[in-house]
Parts: sequence; C-alpha cells; structure tokens
Amino acid sequence: MMKKICVFLLCWTVAGGARAADFDFSEFAITDGADANFLLDPVAINDSASGKSVAEFDIAGVMLGMGFDDVYTQFFDSKGLYAPRAKNSVVYALHKDWKYNLDYECRQEGVFIPEKLEQCIRTLAKNRGLLYASEIHLVRENTGETLDVYFTSNATDNVVWRIEYNNDVNELEGESEKFENQRDKKILSFWQNVLDKYGAPNSGTDKWVSSDNAYDPMMTAYYGALELVDNGRRAADESRNIQQARENFKAKSYAF
Repeated sequence: MMKKICVFLLCWTVAGGARAADFDFSEFAITDGADANFLLDPVAINDSASGKSVAEFDIAGVMLGMGFDDVYTQFFDSKGLYAPRAKNSVVYALHKDWKYNLDYECRQEGVFIPEKLEQCIRTLAKNRGLLYASEIHLVRENTGETLDVYFTSNATDNVVWRIEYNNDVNELEGESEKFENQRDKKILSFWQNVLDKYGAPNSGTDKWVSSDNAYDPMMTAYYGALELVDNGRRAADESRNIQQARENFKAKSYAF
C-alpha cells in the first residue's frame, strides 16, 4: 500500500509502513531530539483524594506508551475523527548526542564540507536505526481541534510519552458581549465533558496525577486544551540515549 508522508514541508510517497529505515532521507533535514526536563514542578495529591490511574487515560484513543506504528495505523491507514495535517504530519528526529557522535566519526573520515558532512550523518543515522519518528500531528478541520503526539526514541521502543489536545473554545470571534458569553459557555461545556470522561482532578483544580511524583503519568487541563504526559518515560529515554551514545563513541585508538 502506498502512503504519502510529509516531513519538514516536503512530501514523498512510499510503500509500506512509516519506519525511518524505509525512507530516503538524503534530501531532508533531521531535527535534534529535544532535551528532557529533569527539573519538574512538584505535584501533590489533594487532601482526601487518592492517585488516579492516569496511565490508562486516553485522548482521542491515544494512550501513553502506545507504539508509533499503532498510532500511525490508527490515523493514517483508516479514516477516523482526526486526519494528518497537511504539512509536517510526521516528524523524524536524531538525538543530538548521537548526532555529535556521527559528526565526529564523519570528520575522522575526512568529511568536512558542511553539505557532505550532513549527508554523512544522515546516512549513518539511517543505516544504524538512530532516526526515529518523534511527532505525529493531526487535525479535525470541522471542529478546530488538533492532536499532537510525541514519541520517545528507538532506544526505548519509540512509544508515546506526551499527547497535546487543543480546541477553539477559548477563542473570541469578536469584542461584543455575545461573543464572551458564547466563549464562556463553550468552556463550561468542554470542562463538563472532561469531568465526565476523567472524573474530578485530584491535584489542585486542573491536574490528574498518579502520585506525588512528577515523573509519573499526569494530565493537565487548560481552557480548551489537555496535556497527557509521562515525564519519567521521557527522562528515561534521554538518559538511555546519552549513555548509549557515550558507550558507542568511536574515539581514536590511543596507545600509551
């Protein structure tokens, strides 16, 4: 089956799945994987409340820990409520520690011209399975909703660690009183739907947390938005990449 993939404003059609190894990246830029945030704001469970099973929450059918292939199949292989956005629907990345490794390795082979150096890095990254699908971006055009899904690297099985949902309930169509009234009602309706699906927040007034540990799965609600995140999974992925890149750095063979 042929699929059209869009990455960094450029598109091409390929057969089969969406793994990075299936594609020719020779003409495409590769982003550096973003650093994990190891300094998180503390969270606390409200008095008389208990931990929530946030790891079992879903947003539009997407859950933390789902593999990239499963999410891709759900929204690209069949028609659903959401569709891939027109541009940049899938984004691939290379963790920067691995990019530094490959940069050094290519330069040790005498590759210094920027364009050829970038091509060398891309080729090695693809051949060694270091490129990974880092983002999927989806939209519902008729309702103004968007769904952005973020994945860990291949070092930790390329699974969902963050889901961002947004809608347009907080937008004002004009400055008159009627538009403010309509916005407030839309917000209240959205909030009621959130409560109906997930129950009442157990941390402050807008968070659902698994425990007092900010690295456990949690969800935060905003005006017209939801963020479901597993910071522990993301931090573990960052740590694994740094460690593996360090262990696989091809240093010169010094003799002393």
